[in-house]
Amino acid sequence: MRLLIVEDEKRLALSLAKGLTAEGYAVDVVHDGLEGLHMAGEGSYDLVILDIMLPGMNGYRVCGALRAAGHDVPILMLTAKDGEYDEAEGLDTGADDYLTKPFSYVVLVARVKALLRRRGPSGGASPVYEVGNLKVDTASRRVYLADDEITLTTKEFSVLEQLAVRAGEVVSKADILEHVWDFAYEGDPNIVEVYISTLRRKLGPELIRTVRGAGYRLEVRA
Repeated sequence: MRLLIVEDEKRLALSLAKGLTAEGYAVDVVHDGLEGLHMAGEGSYDLVILDIMLPGMNGYRVCGALRAAGHDVPILMLTAKDGEYDEAEGLDTGADDYLTKPFSYVVLVARVKALLRRRGPSGGASPVYEVGNLKVDTASRRVYLADDEITLTTKEFSVLEQLAVRAGEVVSKADILEHVWDFAYEGDPNIVEVYISTLRRKLGPELIRTVRGAGYRLEVRA
């Protein structure tokens, strides 16, 4: 899943990004409210972590503008303030949750996961995708093939998750790069092929089909 952090305290923003990347998320960071609004407005994020006190445009206005434009991306607001009015104002503009600085990183990760679960189609736990005898559990981040659990690395799981969410559809290399790495990734785009190859070795060569010139498809068989 892809997250956007809009936070002008650069050390904090980069620290959060490093931690959330280790959790398996693709994370983009910006330090200005206007830039955050522009990027969040593109609609490619699964969650936005949004500071209130920002240059360019404050978090309240960014959140309000996103909601007015019809974007329903979950928003977790961060602020150094701790008054009831501030929390009420943040939630009134459409934020989904509110965290006051200083906060525990463990608490932030728990809030992020809770918001992502809440957004799932069941409204409860994160969805479990079942494709034939393959089961991808996004809550526990575990994968089963028939009755056997398959051990995947964080990036391997994230690539497989992108295919499982759209099982039977072609997922382009660019889509995988964007959601598993991030928009600023400047490495070799063929890294996707490396991970697809590894997944085939672990899950079987017939499960993931290459659609030449288009991308990859997780095969759905009766």
